Amino acid sequence: MNTLIAPSILTADFGNLHTVIEMINNSEADWVHLDIMDGVFVPNLSFGFPVIDSISKISGKPMDAHLMVVEPDNYIEKLQKLGVTLMTVHYEACPHLHRTIQSIKKAGMKAGVALNPHTPVTLLEEIIGDLDLVLIMSVNPGFGGQTFIESSCAKVAKLKALIESKNASALIEVDGGVNLETGKRLVESGANVLVAGNFVLASTDPIKTIAQLKTL
Repeated sequence: MNTLIAPSILTADFGNLHTVIEMINNSEADWVHLDIMDGVFVPNLSFGFPVIDSISKISGKPMDAHLMVVEPDNYIEKLQKLGVTLMTVHYEACPHLHRTIQSIKKAGMKAGVALNPHTPVTLLEEIIGDLDLVLIMSVNPGFGGQTFIESSCAKVAKLKALIESKNASALIEVDGGVNLETGKRLVESGANVLVAGNFVLASTDPIKTIAQLKTL
């Protein structure tokens, strides 16, 4: 399977968002990654439903929504109506994770679970077979442009082993500090999807940068 690339628009110039989405449309990117923050689960706010609605009207790529929020169940119906393909919630924000995952799937979206850097993959043993995706945070969630946490590669390898041991089919996505060097190591460890924000958007040639990530 070729590596999937999901550029994050978190660090985009929102006054020029149409141009950013058109760049992603014209690139080899597979998804557009939406980082949705509420200022409670993480100490930052990003963007809300009006921005997602605008993106949905111009994006030619599936929308991959990563919810860094408390009570993510409240967002399921709205995100489905906005055309989101994959909704990822945080393990740490879901006291009834199985119910949340089933609600996402019932709404017609694919369901993912994100793990903060301190959260072990072993906590997913009982639910891994229900997941379409697991998102490993390789930085602390809430801000773009952070330094890659080196233990993330070993964590990806542990997750890959868990998925295989359970005969599950969840994809492994990694978000945070992804570049050509860290991305290569993550793919070698078992990652299927790389989220890249600042590395792509700050590039002098974002389309070329995305193409380079695709080769990892």
